[in-house]
Amino acid sequence: MDNDPSIKKWYEVLLLPGFKILIYYKVARFFYLKGCYFLSRWICYMGRRKTGIEIHPGAVIGKNLFIDHGFGVVIGETCIIGDNVIIYQGVTLGGTGKESGKRHPNVGDNVFIGSGAKILGNINIGNNVKIGAGAVVLSDVLDNVTVVGVPAREVN
Repeated sequence: MDNDPSIKKWYEVLLLPGFKILIYYKVARFFYLKGCYFLSRWICYMGRRKTGIEIHPGAVIGKNLFIDHGFGVVIGETCIIGDNVIIYQGVTLGGTGKESGKRHPNVGDNVFIGSGAKILGNINIGNNVKIGAGAVVLSDVLDNVTVVGVPAREVN
């Protein structure tokens, strides 16, 4: 409710796709950690069909992730997301090809990711970073900066 001023009552949160997909993710993550990979992927698939948001059950997500207007959000298998991250629609936290091992980004705490941003590869996004809408981030971003553009560059 702190991140979405359109929510007037606490129970309206139950209608948000970002809230729903996190429930699917938590259930799928439980089975993923137990080694039930097919079941966990199936649960995430069902969540994607209902919400338009895809989170791989292998991703590690911190506290208070907020996905607003989340249609088209993709979070890859080896992605690590810190606490208090805000993600808007169309964001991809993905890989750059068919490499194996760690291939998705690490996102720090208190990060804002604008609509349509693409963060690709095994890179690190620092704490307190703002990523502008439509930015394509292909290299590490230091703490406390704002990046915009294609490819993303730091701005004052």
